[in-house]
Amino acid sequence: MFLFRVREKKRGAKIRREGLSKIKGELLMKIMDFLSKDAIIMEINSTKKQDVINELVNALVDAGELGKQHCPKIIEALMSREALGSTAIGQGVAIPHAKSESVTKLVASFGLSKKGIDFDSLDGEPAYIFFLLLAPQDYAGPHLKALARISRLLKDKYFRDSLRACEDSKSVVKIISQEDEKKI
Repeated sequence: MFLFRVREKKRGAKIRREGLSKIKGELLMKIMDFLSKDAIIMEINSTKKQDVINELVNALVDAGELGKQHCPKIIEALMSREALGSTAIGQGVAIPHAKSESVTKLVASFGLSKKGIDFDSLDGEPAYIFFLLLAPQDYAGPHLKALARISRLLKDKYFRDSLRACEDSKSVVKIISQEDEKKI
């Protein structure tokens, strides 16, 4: 019995290191497990899709999550994904995402635009909230779970409005953390 508990504790540590949380015996992904707190942009300066993507990728570089040398390849992967169809899902939200050999772990940046940016959204509306998600090439499962988690939380109008009203990155982290805990 004791050995099982020790193994379970070790397994739990491994789960947390891989960016997942264990609750009620199930593995659940939380946004704060992969969102870099240092890669939050409170006002995106760019006005065009590729420039927004560049800005969000550079936030990950500045946060120490990516090497600058990988930027061209990562941006190319993100723009290739955009060419397949816009990652703006409507209701003022865009989730540019890609898998790349240049990434070693699941990681995300976040950005807000007060004015809104034309991101070729499905509903034709500008995007105000941006989550940029990157995953290693062989992380199909976690990549999809992260996309689903972000999408699920952003369906809530109150959550979207709360994010848009944030004045600083600490309030963004607080709101996302609170939603992560509520919507498990």
